[in-house]
Amino acid sequence: MRIVFAGTPDFAVPSLRAAARHNEVVAVYTQPDRPAGRGRGLTPSPVKLEAVARGIPVYQPESLRTPEARAQLAALEPDLMIVVAYGLILPKKVLAIPTYGCWNVHASLLPRWRGAAPIQRAIEAGDAESGVCLMQMEAGLDTGPVLLAQHTPIGPQDTGGQLHDRLAELGAQVLADGLGLLRVGLSPVPHPQPDEGVTYAHKLDKAEARLDWAQPADALARKVRAFVPWPVAEAMLAGDRLRIHGALALDETHDRPPGSLLRASREGLDVACGEGVLRLRVVQREGGKPVTAADYLNARRDLAAFAP
Repeated sequence: MRIVFAGTPDFAVPSLRAAARHNEVVAVYTQPDRPAGRGRGLTPSPVKLEAVARGIPVYQPESLRTPEARAQLAALEPDLMIVVAYGLILPKKVLAIPTYGCWNVHASLLPRWRGAAPIQRAIEAGDAESGVCLMQMEAGLDTGPVLLAQHTPIGPQDTGGQLHDRLAELGAQVLADGLGLLRVGLSPVPHPQPDEGVTYAHKLDKAEARLDWAQPADALARKVRAFVPWPVAEAMLAGDRLRIHGALALDETHDRPPGSLLRASREGLDVACGEGVLRLRVVQREGGKPVTAADYLNARRDLAAFAP
């Protein structure tokens, strides 16, 4: 087969490796290099770095909507285009170019969590499981029929980063399974998505990271886990703006206003919420590094009065 792979972030790299296992990837599409780091120098995407290391030609158009971009893709004569977190919309005319159309590896159990941030939204919502779907792409947003799927439970301490890494590997597995079927002439059977259970995983906004202490502690704990490693939850506490990398919801009652510091110990900083108490276990001060609550208290001797 002649495969064109389109992807950009770390999540797509395992799938690229799976697609390239038999040297069938004739080109890789990825987003243009973007400014990053303190120097704001142009930085290639993880997918581009992997493609270059494998000697695969790389294309980085700003859009696939132009006749020139479509002609460039058609000239590659692809049998299949694989799309994994590419970040650009594929118009109908692009979807029609490959012989077998375009496959997408999506990090949710469709139709739940269509859209840009399915991993974080699943944790934030308290879902018991997640997974990946290999989907035949069509014009709608993640609406195409599902070809194959893999499930995985969401553990009570899973962070967005941990689930991301697990789903990236599952995505590579489900893609490899689909390609294996296609190579022997057994195309995966498409299953239309049901109309029931559709939810949308809207793109993460950094403004969402600010914790509202009036919310229940268990909801805030899920948000903390979902937003690691980005954008990382944050809140004002005892005069400090803290980024919160680890927290635990405590099922206990109190009569203090939300946001009040109840206790400060080596186990954590216990904060009153609308319901229950949130124990902050790993925090980061402005300009500092993530530290345990014990190390934070070593630098905040003034909080000794809150010791239990």
